[in-house]
Amino acid sequence: MEQIIRMGTRPSQLAIKQVEEIQRRLPNFKLEPVIILTQGDRDKTTPFSRVEGSDFFTREIEGALLNGGIDAAVHSAKDLEEIMPVQLTIAAITTSISPYECLVSREGKKLNELPQGARVGTSSRKRKEALMRYRPDLRICDMRGNVEERLQQLDEGSFDAIIMAHAALIRLGYENRITEIISPEIIPPHPLQGSLAVQVRTGDRKMRSLFSVLDIRKERLQYEN
Repeated sequence: MEQIIRMGTRPSQLAIKQVEEIQRRLPNFKLEPVIILTQGDRDKTTPFSRVEGSDFFTREIEGALLNGGIDAAVHSAKDLEEIMPVQLTIAAITTSISPYECLVSREGKKLNELPQGARVGTSSRKRKEALMRYRPDLRICDMRGNVEERLQQLDEGSFDAIIMAHAALIRLGYENRITEIISPEIIPPHPLQGSLAVQVRTGDRKMRSLFSVLDIRKERLQYEN
């Protein structure tokens, strides 16, 4: 009988794609997505730069994991909080499908071609700081929402261009929207950009073992040794 694993995730299309990505890598098990609304999904106004490193996008999912409502959870690895409950652990960090940032602009202009004062939307503090160093003449604006909402804000004229994770656009099939993949010398990628994190209960040896086959941290350790 096929084992069913209840996999907690956020309600966005990107989050569902992330579960599907884990499923493809574990074809012998059935992952059942359990959609959980997080504070980060409800609150579309707080600038992300104020909550980076917190459990803004993970708290409710972790609560379901702690109380047994789900068996595991999948997160964008870069969204993990800096300090998680000791009862939880990361069973796997997956290979990144792309570590880079990219520019999506309304008129197809690349970063160097945007006019002075152009409005560029982004959410990350590090992205903002990097852009201000490279093009201090641009207006760097806060942006919130899922990928589809951000693209809609761009199309409706709220911004002249936006910065998006290349991996997110790949997973959702929006590669045709990409104007430019930004050099890592301009915006240094987050070390976990494009990777997924599978979170389980610390004492659940079965789940830890099952997902450990996806964990690239073991490969890094072997390489370093």
